[in-house]
Amino acid sequence: MEGRNDRRYASVFHRTILYGFLSAAAYIITVPVFAASPATIGGPFSLIAPDGSTVTDASFRGKWMLVFFGYTFCPTICPTTLSEIALALERLGPDAAKVQPVFITVDPERDTPDVLGQYTGAIDPRIVGLSGSQRQIAAVSEEYGAYSERHASATSPDDYVVDHSTYIYVMDPQGSFVRGLKAGTPADTIADTLRRLMRKAGQ
Repeated sequence: MEGRNDRRYASVFHRTILYGFLSAAAYIITVPVFAASPATIGGPFSLIAPDGSTVTDASFRGKWMLVFFGYTFCPTICPTTLSEIALALERLGPDAAKVQPVFITVDPERDTPDVLGQYTGAIDPRIVGLSGSQRQIAAVSEEYGAYSERHASATSPDDYVVDHSTYIYVMDPQGSFVRGLKAGTPADTIADTLRRLMRKAGQ
């Protein structure tokens, strides 16, 4: 009797587990799955060039863009990264004419168009520095997903540093994001990456 009861309890237990499994499976199958929309990097912008002219994203169509966000008071990352980009242009030789490096300030209060022009010109005149109003900088930062945050010193509100994202955004000649490079990426790596992308695009 005890053996039959054990078998009966086991059978009921197994049926309960099976029913629960099938019910769960049916629920999973019938619940709709929503795919997340792919994130886009880059987009329309309107900024001010060192000569005072208005520059938009369309101004650079037909060229590979290297977009980097930073500021002229940056102690190490920005000058190092821009110097590597300048060296990469040298490594590219004639192909450098197909590339447009763009340095967008995250500190428009101090980085006026004139200040940016002097700064990028001292590194390489082929690098275009872009400034604008706080609203314009916020808008282009949002388009690229670039982060920046100002931190004032304890001694003076006018003395501050700006934390910011440190990626080089590589955009194709149509203005679409291709890939990112870390700040400080060696010039040879930047140049080799651009050569590969150009070959792949048949250039």
